[in-house]
Amino acid sequence: MNQKQIEEKIIENFKGEEKMMILVFAQWCVNHDLNPEEIYLRAYPNQSSNPALREAIELTVPKEEAGEVDDQTLLGVLSLFGNDDLAFVVTEEIRKLK
Repeated sequence: MNQKQIEEKIIENFKGEEKMMILVFAQWCVNHDLNPEEIYLRAYPNQSSNPALREAIELTVPKEEAGEVDDQTLLGVLSLFGNDDLAFVVTEEIRKLK
């Protein structure tokens, strides 16, 4: 494998992991009767649309069918990807839920 192929594989893996992070966020929102797009827009008001988020929302299941997404797990995943603004808004929502 040459350097270019290695770089492409790393980027491909990152994008796949990022999609999983977005799905975890969207499912957490669904599980707590929150709108993922509204939460996302509060964190990133200058981003009018996020196709990856819309795709993830389509993949979510009703909360009755979903497994639990632990608050700390979600915050850890968001932090891992540098989504500090979104983690802040999620933390606010966690406080409201308790």
